[in-house]
Amino acid sequence: MSFRRRLLLVMLSVVMLAQLVTAGATLNTLQRDVQDKASHDLVVGLDVMQQLLIERGARLRHNVSILANDFGFKSAVATQDTPTLQSVLANHGDRAGADLVFLAAPDGQLLASSHHVPGIPLPYPELWEHARDSGESVQVAIEAGRPYQVVLLPVRAPGLIGWVGMGFLLGDALAGEIGDLIGLEASVFALGEAGATPFIASPLPPAQQARLGTLETALADGRYLELSAYDAQGDYLTRARLLHEGQGGRVYAIAQQSRDALMAVYTELRWQLLAIFAAALTLTALIAALSARRMARPLTTLADAARRIGRGERLATRPVADSGEVGLLADTLMVMQQDIDRREQTLLFQSRHDQLTGLGNRHSAQQDIGDLIATSRPFTLLRLSVNGFRAINDTFGYDIGDQALRTLAERLDAVPPPRMGSYRLSGDEFLLILDTPAADARTIADLHHRLAVPMDMQGSPIRLTLAIGEVRHPQHGDSAALLLRRGEIALDMARQARRPHQCYAEGLDERHLRQLTLVRDLQGAAQNGELTLVYQPQLEMRSGHLVSVEALMRWRHPELGFIPPDEFIILAERSGLIQGMTAWMLETVCAQLAAWEAEGMPLAVAVNLSAQDINDPGLPGRIADCLARQGLSSAHLRLEITESAIMQDPEHASEQLTRLRETGLRIAVDDFGTGYSSLAQLKRLPVQELKIDKSFILRLAESPDDEIIVRSTIELAHNLGLEVVAEGVETPASRVLLEALGCDLLQGYLFSRPLPPDELLTWARTRRSCPTGAAP
Repeated sequence: MSFRRRLLLVMLSVVMLAQLVTAGATLNTLQRDVQDKASHDLVVGLDVMQQLLIERGARLRHNVSILANDFGFKSAVATQDTPTLQSVLANHGDRAGADLVFLAAPDGQLLASSHHVPGIPLPYPELWEHARDSGESVQVAIEAGRPYQVVLLPVRAPGLIGWVGMGFLLGDALAGEIGDLIGLEASVFALGEAGATPFIASPLPPAQQARLGTLETALADGRYLELSAYDAQGDYLTRARLLHEGQGGRVYAIAQQSRDALMAVYTELRWQLLAIFAAALTLTALIAALSARRMARPLTTLADAARRIGRGERLATRPVADSGEVGLLADTLMVMQQDIDRREQTLLFQSRHDQLTGLGNRHSAQQDIGDLIATSRPFTLLRLSVNGFRAINDTFGYDIGDQALRTLAERLDAVPPPRMGSYRLSGDEFLLILDTPAADARTIADLHHRLAVPMDMQGSPIRLTLAIGEVRHPQHGDSAALLLRRGEIALDMARQARRPHQCYAEGLDERHLRQLTLVRDLQGAAQNGELTLVYQPQLEMRSGHLVSVEALMRWRHPELGFIPPDEFIILAERSGLIQGMTAWMLETVCAQLAAWEAEGMPLAVAVNLSAQDINDPGLPGRIADCLARQGLSSAHLRLEITESAIMQDPEHASEQLTRLRETGLRIAVDDFGTGYSSLAQLKRLPVQELKIDKSFILRLAESPDDEIIVRSTIELAHNLGLEVVAEGVETPASRVLLEALGCDLLQGYLFSRPLPPDELLTWARTRRSCPTGAAP
């Protein structure tokens, strides 16, 4: 929306708001005053209506009194001449204008009546009770659902010989007469007993007559008795007053006033205010339009200039000649144009360059590679990564690490041709583009030599070693994304194999995709029932008794079939999934131990832990919970930790193993002899077993060197008070030699392959009959 339109809208909105507030307050006050006056008129009208009924009752009493004092009427009552009584009652009722007449004995039994059968009790108990107490009564009563003003007087001659009464219908004529007198629409409403049809004495507004049911409900709920309100459908202000409530129902006096009549003045004033509002709005619109046009013209020019600057055009001169605030805005616009030019240059550079090193970033590398591919010329990409860069940050700090990266970037940028470009992709990963179909051995060696020169970092020499992944265009791909991905695969292979250089080869993509698939599916393998455990027996050397088993995890992928443990365990450790798998394994092992114990075969199970498990401070608590849930003691569970896991952080590993040992768990060092642990570290570790790696056991009978290593390991372990387990025992000769060397426990295919739980139970029971033999 333009400034001129906004200015016009604001001015009109202010005027409209002021007018609306004023008009609203005026109309609201007037409406409230009109309603208050109408409500007061209704109350006064009901008071007058009630007073008129009282005066009318006095006149009616006078008429009935004349009849009660008539000598002939008294004689007829005394003789109980029924025909005479009926005639006298009818004549006097007609002269008095009564709608019903009746005569009752002193005890209240009807002697004659225009509407009732003689011989029954007087049908107006409230009237009768009041007359007996007061000597006479003038009240409103209901007869056959219709309201009457009834007068009941005693007949004396001189003692009480009867009661004479007359009733006068509170009908249309009376309601009309009262309405004319009070200047309102008056009516009498009789609400009989449940199920009876209500009676309404006109004049009632037509809309109200059509809604007797609604009026009946409102009166039954007590509405219209205290507060006046407009009827939502009839547009009448209504108020009622209870005239009678008794056995026959209730009678109300109703006063109403039309909303239209009340609001005539209000409506007229509303139209006047609307006319004034329209005139003021029109005048304001004209003035605002002229003012906005004059004020908005230079702003429109400036807005057009700003749009041109936004499109990249340059303004040679000031867009407007005005002074003051508009001129200041024009000068500011020219300064902004210069600032935008400088900022765009800065942003363009930052969007294509790494902030730490100043080299091109990943986005720049992708663009440059794409441009080279478009020329169809061959080139080579070298993707580089610093080996052990995290250790530099941990040892020297991030400032030294950043300085090392900057120095490395300077060296990469100084590499002579055929280098075409150097980039930092992320973290400690860099990229070189070489203008050559392939990087020969001399180029790779020269690159390593240049980059491996020690760096002096605040007096500390740091020598970086690099892994390089090579990928070639067009041999290895025809898109920037594909070449970068395959370069990453080649780099990853170089790091895994601890090589300084690896060129991409066909098939590495498939291996990489297989690893990605396995890592993805490994997350739900346990929940999907794809993981299972098998158990390999561990036998006591001298007795041949089964004393424990080692739990080994197996994975059968639904599409790829059996996955070797060496493959998926490494992937689980790299992806951070190993702790979840260990938790599943502990739960499964504890449940299986409880099942075996119920079968009468108590065993201990050895479970392998990874380096990540050792670093988990919550591991001891989870193991204790698993054992407690199955009602097992810590003697049922043994933990095996590799030397490499211990050596990642010997101090922390020793503390964690001590916590585990304090819970009563037995701890073994697995694959002993293949790691880097020293005797001093081994002495400090709270372990009870050493497991000699199977690589020393498989050729034990044929290799004197292996025999020397095994002999020394067993002697060392026994001197330290440790038991020794030999795994990989597959020949009787190896078994005999291990027995001679004093090994404590044996494990291998000579006795049994790893078995499922049910097969292990059968194997163990069969084994009892031949404890010294091989596996059946």
